[in-house]
Amino acid sequence: MSAPTTDATVKPAAQGAGARGAWLQHPLVRPIGALVVLLLVDAFLVPGFFHMEVKEGHLYGAVIDILNRAAPLMLAALGMTLVIATRGIDISVGAVVALAGTVSAMLIGGTMVMHNGTPEYVANTPMAVALAAALGVALLCGLWNGVLVAGIKLQPIVATLILMVAGRGLAQLLTDGQIVTVYYEPFFFLGSGYLAGLPFSLFVVAAVFIATMLLVKKTALGLFIQAVGINPVAARLAGLRTATLIIFVYVFCSACAGLAGMLITSNIKSADANNAGLLLELDAILAVTLGGTSLAGGKFSLVGSMIGALIIQTLTYTIYSLGVPPEVNMVVKSIVVFVVCISQSSEFKNILRRSA
Repeated sequence: MSAPTTDATVKPAAQGAGARGAWLQHPLVRPIGALVVLLLVDAFLVPGFFHMEVKEGHLYGAVIDILNRAAPLMLAALGMTLVIATRGIDISVGAVVALAGTVSAMLIGGTMVMHNGTPEYVANTPMAVALAAALGVALLCGLWNGVLVAGIKLQPIVATLILMVAGRGLAQLLTDGQIVTVYYEPFFFLGSGYLAGLPFSLFVVAAVFIATMLLVKKTALGLFIQAVGINPVAARLAGLRTATLIIFVYVFCSACAGLAGMLITSNIKSADANNAGLLLELDAILAVTLGGTSLAGGKFSLVGSMIGALIIQTLTYTIYSLGVPPEVNMVVKSIVVFVVCISQSSEFKNILRRSA
Protein backbone atom coordinates (compact mmCIF):
# COMPACT_ATOMS: atom_id res chain seq x y z
CA MET A 1 0.00 0.00 0.00
CA SER A 2 1.51 3.31 -1.07
CA ALA A 3 2.12 6.04 1.46
CA PRO A 4 -0.35 8.89 1.45
CA THR A 5 0.70 11.97 -0.43
CA THR A 6 1.31 14.89 1.88
CA ASP A 7 1.52 18.64 1.31
CA ALA A 8 5.26 18.40 1.95
CA THR A 9 5.71 16.14 -1.08
CA VAL A 10 3.26 17.94 -3.33
CA LYS A 11 4.56 21.45 -2.68
CA PRO A 12 8.14 20.97 -4.00
CA ALA A 13 6.80 19.26 -7.13
CA ALA A 14 4.32 22.07 -7.70
CA GLN A 15 7.04 24.63 -7.17
CA GLY A 16 9.31 22.85 -9.63
CA ALA A 17 6.57 22.70 -12.26
CA GLY A 18 5.77 26.36 -11.66
CA ALA A 19 9.41 27.33 -12.05
CA ARG A 20 9.68 25.39 -15.31
CA GLY A 21 6.47 26.98 -16.56
CA ALA A 22 7.70 30.45 -15.68
CA TRP A 23 10.98 29.79 -17.46
CA LEU A 24 9.18 28.63 -20.58
CA GLN A 25 7.03 31.75 -20.51
CA HIS A 26 10.07 34.04 -20.63
CA PRO A 27 9.72 36.32 -23.70
CA LEU A 28 13.23 35.48 -24.97
CA VAL A 29 12.69 31.72 -25.01
CA ARG A 30 11.01 31.64 -28.42
CA PRO A 31 13.47 33.88 -30.31
CA ILE A 32 16.46 32.08 -28.78
CA GLY A 33 14.87 28.75 -29.67
CA ALA A 34 14.31 29.87 -33.26
CA LEU A 35 17.93 31.03 -33.56
CA VAL A 36 19.24 27.76 -32.12
CA VAL A 37 17.13 25.74 -34.58
CA LEU A 38 18.50 27.74 -37.52
CA LEU A 39 22.07 27.27 -36.30
CA LEU A 40 21.52 23.51 -35.94
CA VAL A 41 20.12 23.34 -39.48
CA ASP A 42 23.22 25.14 -40.75
CA ALA A 43 25.48 22.84 -38.72
CA PHE A 44 23.99 19.79 -40.46
CA LEU A 45 23.45 21.16 -43.97
CA VAL A 46 26.24 23.70 -44.46
CA PRO A 47 29.71 22.12 -44.39
CA GLY A 48 32.10 23.80 -41.99
CA PHE A 49 29.50 26.24 -40.72
CA PHE A 50 31.04 26.57 -37.25
CA HIS A 51 34.62 26.34 -38.51
CA MET A 52 36.62 29.48 -37.76
CA GLU A 53 40.23 30.35 -38.45
CA VAL A 54 42.58 33.21 -37.83
CA LYS A 55 44.12 34.97 -40.83
CA GLU A 56 46.44 37.92 -40.37
CA GLY A 57 45.18 38.31 -36.83
CA HIS A 58 41.53 38.39 -37.90
CA LEU A 59 38.87 35.81 -37.07
CA TYR A 60 37.09 34.42 -40.14
CA GLY A 61 34.16 32.05 -40.48
CA ALA A 62 30.48 31.80 -41.35
CA VAL A 63 29.35 32.86 -37.87
CA ILE A 64 31.59 35.94 -37.94
CA ASP A 65 30.27 36.78 -41.41
CA ILE A 66 26.67 36.57 -40.17
CA LEU A 67 27.44 38.84 -37.22
CA ASN A 68 29.22 41.37 -39.44
CA ARG A 69 26.45 41.49 -42.03
CA ALA A 70 23.80 41.71 -39.31
CA ALA A 71 25.38 44.81 -37.76
CA PRO A 72 23.41 47.42 -39.80
CA LEU A 73 20.16 45.54 -39.17
CA MET A 74 20.87 45.33 -35.44
CA LEU A 75 21.39 49.09 -35.31
CA ALA A 76 18.16 49.71 -37.21
CA ALA A 77 16.31 47.27 -34.94
CA LEU A 78 17.53 49.08 -31.82
CA GLY A 79 16.01 52.35 -33.00
CA MET A 80 12.85 50.68 -34.28
CA THR A 81 12.30 49.00 -30.90
CA LEU A 82 11.79 52.28 -29.09
CA VAL A 83 9.54 53.62 -31.85
CA ILE A 84 7.30 50.54 -31.82
CA ALA A 85 7.23 50.62 -28.00
CA THR A 86 5.44 54.00 -28.25
CA ARG A 87 2.84 52.54 -30.66
CA GLY A 88 4.67 54.06 -33.61
CA ILE A 89 6.31 52.76 -36.76
CA ASP A 90 9.09 54.11 -38.97
CA ILE A 91 9.16 52.94 -42.56
CA SER A 92 11.67 55.61 -43.60
CA VAL A 93 14.65 53.74 -42.10
CA GLY A 94 15.92 52.51 -45.47
CA ALA A 95 15.75 56.00 -46.96
CA VAL A 96 17.71 57.44 -44.03
CA VAL A 97 20.32 54.70 -44.53
CA ALA A 98 20.67 55.69 -48.19
CA LEU A 99 20.76 59.42 -47.43
CA ALA A 100 23.33 59.20 -44.62
CA GLY A 101 25.51 56.86 -46.65
CA THR A 102 25.33 59.17 -49.64
CA VAL A 103 26.29 62.26 -47.64
CA SER A 104 29.27 60.54 -46.02
CA ALA A 105 30.50 59.12 -49.34
CA MET A 106 30.16 62.41 -51.22
CA LEU A 107 31.95 64.41 -48.54
CA ILE A 108 34.80 61.94 -48.05
CA GLY A 109 35.22 60.92 -51.68
CA GLY A 110 38.95 60.59 -52.19
CA THR A 111 41.47 62.49 -54.30
CA MET A 112 44.79 61.02 -55.40
CA VAL A 113 47.86 63.03 -54.42
CA MET A 114 51.58 62.34 -54.47
CA HIS A 115 53.18 61.91 -51.07
CA ASN A 116 56.97 61.42 -51.07
CA GLY A 117 56.74 60.15 -54.62
CA THR A 118 53.99 57.66 -53.72
CA PRO A 119 50.39 58.14 -54.89
CA GLU A 120 47.78 58.01 -52.11
CA TYR A 121 44.19 59.05 -51.63
CA VAL A 122 43.14 61.80 -49.24
CA ALA A 123 39.62 62.70 -48.13
CA ASN A 124 37.94 65.67 -49.76
CA THR A 125 36.50 66.57 -46.34
CA PRO A 126 37.96 65.58 -42.95
CA MET A 127 36.47 62.20 -42.07
CA ALA A 128 35.18 63.36 -38.67
CA VAL A 129 33.35 66.27 -40.32
CA ALA A 130 31.87 64.02 -43.00
CA LEU A 131 30.61 61.47 -40.47
CA ALA A 132 29.19 64.22 -38.27
CA ALA A 133 27.40 65.73 -41.27
CA ALA A 134 25.92 62.37 -42.25
CA LEU A 135 24.76 61.77 -38.69
CA GLY A 136 23.37 65.31 -38.56
CA VAL A 137 21.30 64.65 -41.68
CA ALA A 138 19.95 61.48 -40.05
CA LEU A 139 19.03 63.42 -36.91
CA LEU A 140 17.17 66.00 -38.98
CA CYS A 141 15.25 63.19 -40.66
CA GLY A 142 14.24 61.84 -37.27
CA LEU A 143 13.23 65.30 -36.10
CA TRP A 144 11.07 65.69 -39.20
CA ASN A 145 9.31 62.38 -38.51
CA GLY A 146 8.88 63.15 -34.84
CA VAL A 147 7.37 66.59 -35.44
CA LEU A 148 4.92 65.18 -37.98
CA VAL A 149 3.83 62.43 -35.58
CA ALA A 150 3.89 64.25 -32.23
CA GLY A 151 3.29 67.83 -33.38
CA ILE A 152 0.98 67.63 -36.37
CA LYS A 153 -0.55 64.32 -35.19
CA LEU A 154 -0.14 62.46 -38.46
CA GLN A 155 -0.39 58.69 -38.34
CA PRO A 156 3.17 57.32 -37.94
CA ILE A 157 2.98 55.19 -41.07
CA VAL A 158 1.83 58.19 -43.12
CA ALA A 159 4.38 60.58 -41.64
CA THR A 160 7.31 58.23 -42.23
CA LEU A 161 6.01 57.25 -45.66
CA ILE A 162 6.67 60.84 -46.75
CA LEU A 163 10.34 60.58 -45.80
CA MET A 164 10.56 57.04 -47.16
CA VAL A 165 9.85 58.44 -50.63
CA ALA A 166 11.46 61.86 -50.33
CA GLY A 167 14.60 60.70 -48.51
CA ARG A 168 15.64 58.16 -51.12
CA GLY A 169 14.64 60.58 -53.86
CA LEU A 170 16.89 63.24 -52.34
CA ALA A 171 19.77 60.77 -52.13
CA GLN A 172 19.27 59.93 -55.80
CA LEU A 173 19.22 63.62 -56.71
CA LEU A 174 22.50 64.20 -54.86
CA THR A 175 24.18 61.38 -56.77
CA ASP A 176 22.34 61.83 -60.09
CA GLY A 177 21.28 58.21 -59.70
CA GLN A 178 24.90 57.06 -59.92
CA ILE A 179 27.00 55.04 -57.50
CA VAL A 180 29.46 57.24 -55.59
CA THR A 181 32.74 55.45 -54.96
CA VAL A 182 34.92 56.22 -51.94
CA TYR A 183 38.73 56.06 -52.16
CA TYR A 184 39.76 56.73 -48.58
CA GLU A 185 41.26 53.82 -46.64
CA PRO A 186 40.54 54.98 -43.05
CA PHE A 187 36.82 55.18 -43.86
CA PHE A 188 36.79 51.50 -44.86
CA PHE A 189 37.77 50.52 -41.33
CA LEU A 190 34.34 51.55 -40.04
CA GLY A 191 32.44 48.84 -41.88
CA SER A 192 35.07 46.29 -42.89
CA GLY A 193 37.92 46.79 -40.42
CA TYR A 194 38.87 44.53 -37.53
CA LEU A 195 39.63 45.25 -33.90
CA ALA A 196 40.98 42.58 -31.53
CA GLY A 197 40.31 40.00 -34.26
CA LEU A 198 36.61 40.86 -34.60
CA PRO A 199 34.80 43.09 -37.13
CA PHE A 200 34.82 46.71 -35.94
CA SER A 201 31.13 47.02 -36.84
CA LEU A 202 30.32 44.71 -33.92
CA PHE A 203 32.00 47.14 -31.53
CA VAL A 204 29.87 49.96 -32.97
CA VAL A 205 26.72 47.90 -32.38
CA ALA A 206 27.86 46.93 -28.88
CA ALA A 207 28.53 50.56 -27.96
CA VAL A 208 25.10 51.72 -29.16
CA PHE A 209 23.38 48.74 -27.50
CA ILE A 210 25.07 49.31 -24.13
CA ALA A 211 24.36 53.05 -24.24
CA THR A 212 20.71 52.38 -25.06
CA MET A 213 20.36 49.74 -22.34
CA LEU A 214 21.82 52.09 -19.75
CA LEU A 215 19.51 54.85 -20.93
CA VAL A 216 16.31 52.81 -20.64
CA LYS A 217 17.30 50.76 -17.56
CA LYS A 218 19.21 53.22 -15.39
CA THR A 219 16.94 56.20 -16.03
CA ALA A 220 13.17 56.64 -16.10
CA LEU A 221 13.18 56.79 -19.91
CA GLY A 222 12.30 53.12 -20.33
CA LEU A 223 9.36 53.44 -17.97
CA PHE A 224 8.15 56.59 -19.72
CA ILE A 225 8.33 54.86 -23.13
CA GLN A 226 6.30 51.94 -21.81
CA ALA A 227 3.74 54.32 -20.28
CA VAL A 228 3.26 56.14 -23.59
CA GLY A 229 2.97 52.86 -25.46
CA ILE A 230 0.40 51.40 -23.05
CA ASN A 231 -1.80 54.50 -22.77
CA PRO A 232 -0.56 57.80 -24.26
CA VAL A 233 -3.56 59.77 -22.97
CA ALA A 234 -3.07 58.60 -19.39
CA ALA A 235 0.68 59.25 -19.69
CA ARG A 236 0.02 62.82 -20.79
CA LEU A 237 -2.50 63.40 -18.01
CA ALA A 238 0.06 62.03 -15.55
CA GLY A 239 2.41 64.84 -16.53
CA LEU A 240 4.67 63.12 -19.06
CA ARG A 241 5.81 65.19 -22.01
CA THR A 242 4.61 62.63 -24.49
CA ALA A 243 5.29 64.79 -27.56
CA THR A 244 8.91 65.34 -26.55
CA LEU A 245 9.33 61.63 -25.83
CA ILE A 246 7.87 60.61 -29.19
CA ILE A 247 10.11 63.07 -31.02
CA PHE A 248 13.11 61.64 -29.16
CA VAL A 249 12.42 58.02 -30.19
CA TYR A 250 12.08 58.99 -33.85
CA VAL A 251 15.30 61.01 -33.69
CA PHE A 252 17.04 58.07 -32.03
CA CYS A 253 15.69 55.66 -34.65
CA SER A 254 17.00 57.81 -37.49
CA ALA A 255 20.37 58.20 -35.74
CA CYS A 256 20.68 54.41 -35.60
CA ALA A 257 19.70 54.22 -39.28
CA GLY A 258 22.31 56.87 -40.11
CA LEU A 259 25.02 54.82 -38.38
CA ALA A 260 23.82 51.75 -40.27
CA GLY A 261 24.07 53.67 -43.53
CA MET A 262 27.67 54.65 -42.82
CA LEU A 263 28.55 51.04 -41.97
CA ILE A 264 27.04 49.82 -45.24
CA THR A 265 28.74 52.53 -47.30
CA SER A 266 32.07 51.83 -45.63
CA ASN A 267 31.72 48.09 -46.16
CA ILE A 268 30.95 48.28 -49.89
CA LYS A 269 33.24 51.31 -50.36
CA SER A 270 30.53 53.23 -52.18
CA ALA A 271 27.11 54.80 -51.81
CA ASP A 272 24.25 53.34 -53.83
CA ALA A 273 21.26 55.61 -53.30
CA ASN A 274 19.06 53.28 -55.35
CA ASN A 275 19.61 50.10 -53.34
CA ALA A 276 21.31 50.92 -50.03
CA GLY A 277 18.99 50.08 -47.16
CA LEU A 278 16.24 48.94 -49.52
CA LEU A 279 13.51 47.23 -47.43
CA LEU A 280 15.73 47.42 -44.34
CA GLU A 281 12.84 48.97 -42.45
CA LEU A 282 10.79 45.82 -42.99
CA ASP A 283 13.59 43.61 -41.70
CA ALA A 284 13.97 45.92 -38.68
CA ILE A 285 10.24 45.71 -37.89
CA LEU A 286 10.35 41.93 -38.26
CA ALA A 287 13.44 41.69 -36.03
CA VAL A 288 11.70 43.73 -33.32
CA THR A 289 8.54 41.62 -33.40
CA LEU A 290 10.51 38.37 -33.48
CA GLY A 291 12.29 39.59 -30.37
CA GLY A 292 9.04 39.82 -28.45
CA THR A 293 8.13 43.51 -28.68
CA SER A 294 4.42 43.97 -29.32
CA LEU A 295 3.28 46.05 -32.26
CA ALA A 296 0.57 47.41 -29.94
CA GLY A 297 3.23 49.22 -27.91
CA GLY A 298 4.20 49.01 -24.27
CA LYS A 299 6.78 46.52 -23.10
CA PHE A 300 9.83 46.06 -25.29
CA SER A 301 13.03 44.03 -25.37
CA LEU A 302 16.29 45.41 -26.79
CA VAL A 303 17.99 42.04 -26.32
CA GLY A 304 15.11 40.35 -28.14
CA SER A 305 15.48 42.76 -31.06
CA MET A 306 19.17 41.88 -31.35
CA ILE A 307 18.30 38.19 -31.40
CA GLY A 308 15.59 38.87 -33.99
CA ALA A 309 18.12 40.59 -36.25
CA LEU A 310 20.44 37.60 -35.94
CA ILE A 311 17.56 35.27 -36.82
CA ILE A 312 16.86 37.19 -40.01
CA GLN A 313 20.50 37.33 -41.08
CA THR A 314 21.04 33.64 -40.25
CA LEU A 315 17.93 32.74 -42.23
CA THR A 316 19.22 34.74 -45.20
CA TYR A 317 22.62 33.05 -44.96
CA THR A 318 20.98 29.62 -44.75
CA ILE A 319 18.85 30.18 -47.85
CA TYR A 320 21.79 31.42 -49.91
CA SER A 321 24.12 28.66 -48.66
CA LEU A 322 21.66 25.91 -49.59
CA GLY A 323 21.40 27.24 -53.14
CA VAL A 324 17.78 28.22 -52.78
CA PRO A 325 16.72 31.06 -55.14
CA PRO A 326 16.96 34.45 -53.38
CA GLU A 327 13.30 35.13 -54.13
CA VAL A 328 12.39 32.43 -51.63
CA ASN A 329 13.89 34.59 -48.89
CA MET A 330 11.12 37.15 -49.34
CA VAL A 331 8.46 34.44 -49.26
CA VAL A 332 9.88 32.98 -46.05
CA LYS A 333 10.01 36.42 -44.44
CA SER A 334 6.40 37.09 -45.41
CA ILE A 335 5.37 33.79 -43.80
CA VAL A 336 7.27 34.72 -40.65
CA VAL A 337 5.60 38.14 -40.57
CA PHE A 338 2.20 36.48 -40.93
CA VAL A 339 2.88 34.01 -38.12
CA VAL A 340 4.21 36.72 -35.80
CA CYS A 341 1.24 39.03 -36.41
CA ILE A 342 -1.23 36.17 -35.91
CA SER A 343 0.49 35.13 -32.68
CA GLN A 344 0.07 38.66 -31.31
CA SER A 345 -3.62 38.83 -32.21
CA SER A 346 -5.83 38.75 -29.10
CA GLU A 347 -8.70 37.24 -31.11
CA PHE A 348 -6.46 34.40 -32.31
CA LYS A 349 -5.33 33.75 -28.74
CA ASN A 350 -8.98 33.60 -27.62
CA ILE A 351 -9.74 31.07 -30.36
CA LEU A 352 -6.85 28.89 -29.19
CA ARG A 353 -8.06 29.07 -25.58
CA ARG A 354 -11.61 28.10 -26.56
CA SER A 355 -10.38 25.20 -28.71
CA ALA A 356 -8.15 23.98 -25.88
